[in-house]
Amino acid sequence: MTEQADSGPSGYAAARLRLLQEKAQSGPPRRAALARLTDDWLNALFTTAAREAGVRGAALVAVGGYGRGELSPRSDLDLLLLHDGASGPAAIAALADRVWYPVWDLGLALDHSVRTPAEVRRTAGEDLKVQLGLLDARHVAGDLGLVGGVRTAILADWRNSALKRLPELDELCRERAERQGELQFLLEPDLKEARGGLRDATALRAIAASWLADAPREGLYEARRRLLDARDALHLTTGRATDRLALQEQDPVAAELGLLDADALLRQVYEAARTVSYASDVTWREVNRVLRSRAVRPRLRAMLGAKPAPDRSPLAEGVVEQDGEVVLARTARPERDLVLPLRAAAAAAQAGLPISLHAVRRLAAASKPLPVPWPAEARQELITLLGAGESTVPVWEALEAEGLISQFLPDWERVRCRPQRNPVHTWTVDRHLVETAVQASSLTRRVGRPDLLLICALLHDIGKGWPGDHSVAGEVIARDVASRIGFDREDMGVVATVVRHHLLLIDTATRRDLDDPATVSAVATRVGSLATLELLHALTEADALATGPAAWSSWRASLVDDLVARVAAVLAGDAVTEPEPAAPSAEQERLAVEALRTGGPVLALHAQAEAPQDDGEPEPVGVELLIALPDQPGVLPAAAGVLALHRLTVRAADLRAVELPAELGKDAGRKQTTEVLLLSWRVAAEYGSLPQAARLRADLVRALDGSLDIPSRLAEREAAYPRRRGVTAPPPRVTVAPTASQLATVIEVRAQDAPGLLHRIGRALEEARVRVRSAHVSTLGANAVDAFYVTNERGRPLPEKAAAELAGAVEAALR
Repeated sequence: MTEQADSGPSGYAAARLRLLQEKAQSGPPRRAALARLTDDWLNALFTTAAREAGVRGAALVAVGGYGRGELSPRSDLDLLLLHDGASGPAAIAALADRVWYPVWDLGLALDHSVRTPAEVRRTAGEDLKVQLGLLDARHVAGDLGLVGGVRTAILADWRNSALKRLPELDELCRERAERQGELQFLLEPDLKEARGGLRDATALRAIAASWLADAPREGLYEARRRLLDARDALHLTTGRATDRLALQEQDPVAAELGLLDADALLRQVYEAARTVSYASDVTWREVNRVLRSRAVRPRLRAMLGAKPAPDRSPLAEGVVEQDGEVVLARTARPERDLVLPLRAAAAAAQAGLPISLHAVRRLAAASKPLPVPWPAEARQELITLLGAGESTVPVWEALEAEGLISQFLPDWERVRCRPQRNPVHTWTVDRHLVETAVQASSLTRRVGRPDLLLICALLHDIGKGWPGDHSVAGEVIARDVASRIGFDREDMGVVATVVRHHLLLIDTATRRDLDDPATVSAVATRVGSLATLELLHALTEADALATGPAAWSSWRASLVDDLVARVAAVLAGDAVTEPEPAAPSAEQERLAVEALRTGGPVLALHAQAEAPQDDGEPEPVGVELLIALPDQPGVLPAAAGVLALHRLTVRAADLRAVELPAELGKDAGRKQTTEVLLLSWRVAAEYGSLPQAARLRADLVRALDGSLDIPSRLAEREAAYPRRRGVTAPPPRVTVAPTASQLATVIEVRAQDAPGLLHRIGRALEEARVRVRSAHVSTLGANAVDAFYVTNERGRPLPEKAAAELAGAVEAALR
């Protein structure tokens, strides 16, 4: 029951003190009780003052936080003295003094104004902040009808001017966020002004009042309550009207709230702020969509007639773009398609688009957990999502807001919203991991396994959710996660090693004598291989860049580069030998014989993916396409171009020549052996069903005889249906691997995967008049990592200068 206070200041002050000291009542009940107690006191104060001043047609109105009934212990009292203008200025002034002075005498902060209804509407129209406060106007004392009329008028004005006022409010929120930072990442956050704080929660109420859009309500009330509870505790422990949660105040505030410690407090505050921030992002996106649609001129709308159906452009299987957002296709069945959440997220991030609230909620509600280990497609989609750069972050946040990230990766929950007390760190642990992946995405051209780099970036600090050395704990967790998402045993070991030693290079480079052979030898022993060293080098830079501006510099980079060069020299002690090619399978040999017999291409397309083998190896991605044909110029660009025309994404490919007895083919009697090219592909349809093998063969025959102009067809399709571009990918990198083979020159290509990429590489090699002895193509997420073993026309490796020129020509063709 609310305590009643007598009308005098001392009675109100005593009742207020007892209420604030009552431990049994806190949170929303205490704030509401304090508002009612204050209402009762001000009502009595105003009634007496109005009678003594001889004023009628006046009212006392609570606005802002007090209007919402959200009084914290040291909150300002936001009051409006509203009058109809019938009483003279002297009488109104006397009434105001009789109300304001008792408030000041108690030492309470007061934000006050005196206006007629017309003045209220005029001021609100001129000052956005005044209008926002008046949206929560509430009658405290006096003429109830006067207050009701003003409230109705203010709401009507707000709704009528929403098309103009909401962009102003958006700009106001952005400017404030730029000044105050993001609450969910600040060590000393301002609970009210920082992005994701109480101001943003109030802005969402204003948007809802405009009737143009509404905020997602799930979790928003609870988030707002937690922020208000934290502010209440801050006011009580400091005795001051402050909204900044300073470091020295965090333990007392945590104790006041019954939390374990300051970290538990910050984590709770961060989670609330994250909810408010995500709701703000979603709501403002909807507001801007509505504003764009309302901006269409009436004449144009009249010309269009009935409202046209929104355009839906396919992005991936079950995923389309509609009105600037990624939504699910009408045929999508998330309850059956287990990979759909990750596929939709990857498509959104690669396109640089937000994923719609409805889509992500449907995915969260309908999707079933992925089997362990994950299907290969799920692993590839996760890598594609992580490799999208800056646009990964909002998509990741959308998945996390609906609980999908913790469903995919249960260990993520321990680092979610976990604060980092080191002031060098800009982010919470979980956001730092995502930001490291963002930084690593720009370094993928420097490593042979970009998929492992991105996974290591995501997991390198995963051990910070556990006691002890986070690198040691993280090694175990990273191995488990790598196993969960379907990597083989060798890759699991690499991921675990990189996570265990992710601080090795920077710590050694900045704290040890690099001229001491023992230093370099110790690092080489821990790293174990050049491939792991390559990953650690890139991760070290990505980790530092994602930590904060003080964590990386040209000096630190030069020290790490020096250490890496010395360790690489030690690890490169053994010469690399070229492995013997595997013998063709029975089916490959059958196709090769058929191709030799007919003199044309022979194709086999397995329309169903094979069941995964229980042998510890990861499940292959896509379906298998085998092509065999007699050796001739232009095979690689022709075959790759035909696949691109049919919207088949190449996940992996292998090209090699095999020798068969000549008597099996048309060259019988002229030479003893004939070479047949075998191309083994792993392909997946961008969306829709796979083409028939007969259609692929017919187009391949036309491409080889020159009647199908693949470059022109690809250019026409790109012009007619341009692909949406997300963030700019790192530029392609083409290099010569100097010691990779003694029989051929090895050209390594690392580039962003795109339709026609392999076709352009093949054309560049064909124009250079080199022979492709074999090719090994793999797509890791959105990264293509390809190796081409080429020789000159006499079958010998290229001279060093010619090899460098070839690498430059291929790289130029890809830019």
